Amino acid sequence: MKKFLMAALLLIFFVPRGVSAEEIIIFHTNDMHCRILNSDEKGKAVGLAEMVAAVKTTKAKSKNVFWFDAGDTFQGLPRVNISKGENMLPLLNAAGIDLMVPGNHEFDYGLNQLEKLSKKLKFPTIAANISLKSNRELVFPPYKILKCGNIKIGVFGLATPETINSAAPENIADVNFLDPVETAKKMIKILRPQCDILIAVTHLGIEEISNFKSESVAAETEGIDLIIDGHSHTELPEGLTVKNTLIVQTGCFTHNLGRVTIDFSDGKIISKKAELLNPAAVKNMATAPDKKLMQRVQKLEDRNQKFFSQVLAHSDKKLSAARPWIRTEEKEIGNLCADAFRWKGGTDIALVNCGSIRADLPAGDVTRGDILAIMQFGNQIKTAEVDGKTIRAILEISVSVFPNEYGSFMQVSGMNFTFDPSQPVGQRVQDIFIGDEPLDENKIYTLTTSDFIFSGGGDYTFMKNAKIIKVCGIDNEILTEYINKFGVNKISLGRILNLQDIEEKKAA
Repeated sequence: MKKFLMAALLLIFFVPRGVSAEEIIIFHTNDMHCRILNSDEKGKAVGLAEMVAAVKTTKAKSKNVFWFDAGDTFQGLPRVNISKGENMLPLLNAAGIDLMVPGNHEFDYGLNQLEKLSKKLKFPTIAANISLKSNRELVFPPYKILKCGNIKIGVFGLATPETINSAAPENIADVNFLDPVETAKKMIKILRPQCDILIAVTHLGIEEISNFKSESVAAETEGIDLIIDGHSHTELPEGLTVKNTLIVQTGCFTHNLGRVTIDFSDGKIISKKAELLNPAAVKNMATAPDKKLMQRVQKLEDRNQKFFSQVLAHSDKKLSAARPWIRTEEKEIGNLCADAFRWKGGTDIALVNCGSIRADLPAGDVTRGDILAIMQFGNQIKTAEVDGKTIRAILEISVSVFPNEYGSFMQVSGMNFTFDPSQPVGQRVQDIFIGDEPLDENKIYTLTTSDFIFSGGGDYTFMKNAKIIKVCGIDNEILTEYINKFGVNKISLGRILNLQDIEEKKAA
């Protein structure tokens, strides 16, 4: 017994000074896209009030707890889109989030609205790589330094330069998106010397086809301990380690709440653990949703209910807009939208980029909420005169990244075409027919599509030169009108044929 007491005293009095152990817990979310109820996503969503309760429960037990959000938060469902993001503000401010980075869809309402939203948040929006074209000044603070006792945590933000392809050009006309890797190197030089832990909160993603990946930031730099990522909607259950950097991402739509546990001792990180908490796991942490947050959510839902529940049309069947199929192949809902635009424009052809089709058309009564969920952006539909060469160029871009999903993949009306994905990019499109006639590259055709495409969005920069001859109206209003007039039972298929797929089926 005496020996045991002596050993204990030695441990107490002779542990080297400066040695201390700290557990730091970082909760994280990304690509929430306004999924705030646990009934969203057919019950797959955790729910914002449930996440808040879990974080608060953890904070009651530990002093070193943070919550970072990796963007695409203010846009995604009609409940928030109709207010240009304003309806999300009181929820986020009450949630207890510590900071966020803007996602590409934060720019859907324009830079001025994003700045307005950011100023109304009780926590900072950070981004080290978004600058004004006029004076090169950063739009948002590049970083924030947080403290856990004597431990300093440096956190900097990176937004995806792919925003220039996904946002309407006029919404980002005043800003530049700087290279994420080079920006990260600059942030490391500034923050690493003065911080014990360095974290990047990024909206970059890990999609293979992207030129701007969080993996690249980790691989081409030294000194980032953790990257909290978004954009690619990727679930990383235990994170992804690149060199000494742990990359985490929750997937999307609040299907999971992310949690990273960092153990820090004697001036060093001794362990990093990543995990995803699904709805059941979050409920185990806090059996009831946060009451105050739930009241705010319910108030928003009640306010919107009358407007969104109004029946506008009827559909005899469900039409799916599920990813990745809507972004890689012809779908009935895509043909329906394209047919509606061509009918309204009275044109030879119509095109719909799949990134503008965001939800299924349900069977039965179709409400305003359903229509606004399908076509969330309220794009102006216009008609123009274009030559056959331009049509071929559009289709080549449309299939350029196949078989990867692509928001710029086009659904078509008034035409059909074949493509061979085994051929080089730019030479994949084969036969093109406008109506029953082969495409004449020198002929002028009339085309209906959205102002997003006519403004050069989605990699279709050359469309800015198109000769606009008519403005048809708003996309969701045209779709509603068309469904009421023609229904959904006579949507023809066979407009887009993958030659490689046909050959493989023959061989089988």
